[in-house]
Amino acid sequence: MSLESVRAFFAEKAPDISVIESPISSATVPLAAEAYGVEPGRIAKTLSLRIGERVILIVAAGTSRMDNKKVKAQFGGKPKMLGLEEVAEITGHEVGGVCPFGLKSPLPIYCDVSLKAFDIVVPAAGSTHSAVRIAPDRMAELAGAEWVDVCESRP
Repeated sequence: MSLESVRAFFAEKAPDISVIESPISSATVPLAAEAYGVEPGRIAKTLSLRIGERVILIVAAGTSRMDNKKVKAQFGGKPKMLGLEEVAEITGHEVGGVCPFGLKSPLPIYCDVSLKAFDIVVPAAGSTHSAVRIAPDRMAELAGAEWVDVCESRP
């Protein structure tokens, strides 16, 4: 269902972007980097978080790590990762395929500045075997995301 919702999202908002599918799983950053032939930093991972009563999505470079102090300062509360079932229920995407496109219902989306190190990034596209290639600024624009600095970069 969620791969279809992502395809529908791009068909409507950005028909020039195609969803690419991989025969191998891209559910983790290392697997996705291998599946799509890019360095791990280019994988745009989507973190599903609860901060107080709010659920938000943060998209960050694959090699970056969320900085709890920065998140708390930015959003005014301690972040807690959503559980597997909660992620699927809230986003409509399975863990490993979560992305800021084709969501079940609108959520606040934030892109971490770690993505700006790359001209093209590869976020998932609703399943553990799909992704898109997209410029970070275009991804943020299409997803209606706000830029934030909430991660620490790692080599």
